[in-house]
Amino acid sequence: RCQRWVENCRRADLEDKTPDQLNKHYRLCAKHFETSMICRSSPYRTVLRDNAVPTIFDLTSHLNNPHSRHRKRIKELSEDEIRTLKQQKIEEAFEREQATQELNESNEQNTVSEEGGEEQEEETVPLTLEERENKDYLKSLFEILILMGKQNIPLDGHNMDELPEGIFTSDNFQALLEYRINAGDEVLRKRFEMTAVNLEYCSKTQQKQMLEICESCVREETLREVRDSHFFSIVTDEVVDIAGEEHLPVLVRFVDDSHNLREEFIGFLPYEADPEILAVKFHTTITEKWGLNMEYCRGQAYIVSSGFASKMKVVATRLLEKYPQAVYTLCSSCALNMWLAKSVPVVGVSIALGTIEEVYCLFNQSPQLLVELDNTISVLFQNNEEKGNELKEICRSQWTGRHDTFEVLVDLMQALVLCLDAVSSDSSVRWNNFITGRAFVLSSALTDFDFIVTIVILKNVLSFTRAFGKNLQGQTSDVFFAASSLTAVLHSLNEVMENIEVYHEFWFEEATNLATKLDVQIKLPGKFRRAQQGNLDAEVTSENYYKDILSVPTVEHIIQELKDIFSEQHLKALKCLSLVPSVMGQLKFNTSEEHHADMYKNDLPNPDTLSAELHCWRIKWKHRGKDIELPATIYEALHLPDIKFFPNVYALLKVLCILPVMKVENEKYEIGRKRLKAYLKNTLTEQRSSNLALLNINFDIKHDLDLMVDTYIKLYP
Repeated sequence: RCQRWVENCRRADLEDKTPDQLNKHYRLCAKHFETSMICRSSPYRTVLRDNAVPTIFDLTSHLNNPHSRHRKRIKELSEDEIRTLKQQKIEEAFEREQATQELNESNEQNTVSEEGGEEQEEETVPLTLEERENKDYLKSLFEILILMGKQNIPLDGHNMDELPEGIFTSDNFQALLEYRINAGDEVLRKRFEMTAVNLEYCSKTQQKQMLEICESCVREETLREVRDSHFFSIVTDEVVDIAGEEHLPVLVRFVDDSHNLREEFIGFLPYEADPEILAVKFHTTITEKWGLNMEYCRGQAYIVSSGFASKMKVVATRLLEKYPQAVYTLCSSCALNMWLAKSVPVVGVSIALGTIEEVYCLFNQSPQLLVELDNTISVLFQNNEEKGNELKEICRSQWTGRHDTFEVLVDLMQALVLCLDAVSSDSSVRWNNFITGRAFVLSSALTDFDFIVTIVILKNVLSFTRAFGKNLQGQTSDVFFAASSLTAVLHSLNEVMENIEVYHEFWFEEATNLATKLDVQIKLPGKFRRAQQGNLDAEVTSENYYKDILSVPTVEHIIQELKDIFSEQHLKALKCLSLVPSVMGQLKFNTSEEHHADMYKNDLPNPDTLSAELHCWRIKWKHRGKDIELPATIYEALHLPDIKFFPNVYALLKVLCILPVMKVENEKYEIGRKRLKAYLKNTLTEQRSSNLALLNINFDIKHDLDLMVDTYIKLYP
C-alpha cells in the first residue's frame, strides 16, 4: 500500500525506499484522501479505511510558486505510464465489484445459518443515531470515571450521617456529571434533561461495572508489554485494608523493549485466611483473569507483615510445585533481617515488631516530638557527640526497615523511654491528648521486660546475617559474592544452635543490664504466670523460659528460612551474575557460567552455541581497550550497543535481571511500588477502591475510550 501511495504522489525520490522505511519515516496529509476513505468514529481519532489510497493532488500550483518549486521532486508521468495507471484503477475497481458481488451471494446463502455466523455481518452494519448517541454518552461516563481515578477522587461524597434530615446531595460522580452538563456537554444534557431531579444519573451497579472495565483495560496495557517481554517475576507487598477488606497488592517485574527493568503495579487480590484457598485464587487470578502464562514466570517474592509469612510461604510452595523455574527469592526492597524477623513464628516477636512500628509512626508524624527526642539524645550522649548525631540522623529516616534496626533500637531505648515519659507526664498544654495518651501506652510497652529481652535476642541472632543481607542489596558484585558466603553464615548459626545454652546466657545478661538501666523489673511474663494459676514450677526461671520460648525457636527458624529462600536453584541463578563484566574482571575472567546456566537452557535462543558465545564474551572484555570501563550492573550490560551480537548472554541477563532479589537500578522504573505507598498513605481506608487505585497508580498509562465503550456494550448489552 505504501508503494501505491508513492506512485500516486509521483515522488520519484521515494521509489527506492522499502515499504517498511516508508511506513516508519514518512507521513501523508489527510487532505489527499477523499472523505469516504476516512473513518471518524471519534472526535479524537482519525482512522483510514484499509483500502485507502490518496487521489486528491494539485500537481500544477507549484510551477507558478517560485518558493515551493523545489520543495517536492514530483515525477512527470509519460503517456504510457498514465495509461498503465488508468488500467490499474479500472482493474482494481472491477476486482472490488467482483468481491462485493461474491460477498452478497455468500450472505444470501448463509442467511439462516447458525447464530455465530451473524456476528461478523453485524459488525459491518453502520451505527444508528440512537446507538451513536449511546456510545457518546457512555464515553462521557468513562471519561469522568478515569478522571476520578487519576485524581484520586472517591466515588461517594458526603456521608448521609453528616447531612440534616430531608437534605439530598449528589455523590462525587453525580456532581461531576452535573458540572459537565452545565459546562456544555450536549450528549449528557440531552440524555438527562427529562430525568427527575433527585434520580441517580448512573447507578452504583453500573459504576462498578464500568470501573471494572476501566481497571481491566488499563491493566491490559501493562500486561501486553509483559507478554511481549516473555519472562517476568511476581512480587506481592504487605496486606492492605481496602474499604474494610484485606487485599494483597500484586506487582510484576519485566524487562521492556528499551532493555529497562520495570516493576509495575497490576492490581489487588482479595486476601484469604486459608493459605490453600489463597494459593488457588492467586494462581487463578494471574493465569485466567489477567492472562499471564506462569510457564514464563522466573521469580516470586512476598513482602509480608508479621503473622502472614507462613501463609505466603504456602502460596510460594504451591506455585513452585507447578512451575519449578519460578524461583522463590527475597525482594530487593526489603532488608533481609527485617524479612526474617517478620517471619519468626513467635507471638512475642510479632508484638514487639508492632510496637516498634507504632513508636516510629508516632515520632514520624510529629516534628515537635522529634525535636524533643533530639534534646533527650543530646543529654544522654553529651560525652559521645558523634554517636548522638548519628542516632539523631537515623531517627529522621525509615529506621524500621534497616539491616541493623534492632541495634539502633537498643541504642535508642533509653532516649525513647525518657522522651515518652516526659511527654506523657507534661501537665502543660504543649501536647494534645492523643500524643500524651500514645506516649504513655508506648512507654509502658517499651519498659516491659518481655519486649526488652525480645529485641536484644533478635539483635544478637540477626547480627550473623546482617552483612550477608546488606550485600544482597548492594552492587551486582556484592550480590554475587554474597551467594558464596551463605555457607559460612549457616555454619555460624548452626554453631550457635549447638551451643545455645552459652549464647543465650550472654544475650539474657545483656537484656537484664538494659532492663536495670531503665529501672524495669526482671520477671516472667504476666500472662505466663496467670496461666499457671499459682502452680509455678520453682525451676522455671526467666532465663530458661526465654531460652525455650524465644532463643531456640528463633535460631531454628532463621536457619530453616535461609535454606528455603536460598535454594539450590536460587544460588545457581546468583552465580550466573559472573556474566556481568565487572564481576568477571574481579574473578580475573576465570569464570564458568555454563555450569550454572543449565537451569535456563530452555530460555536461550541458541543453547548449543552457549559455550562458544560465553568464551567470546570473556575475550571481548579481557582484551578491551584501556579507556573502556567494565559494565558494573546488568542494566549497563543490557544497554551495550553490541549486546544483540551475544543473543544467549542477552537472554540470560534479561532473566537474571527480573529476579526479585536484584534491585531496580534506575529508580524511575520502580515507580509502581512508590505510587502504591503514596495512594495508601493519602487515601482514607473507607474511601479506597481497588479499581480506582489501579487508575491512580497507573495514571500515565494510555487508555482507549472506544475500546472501553465497546467492551461495556458487549458485556452488558
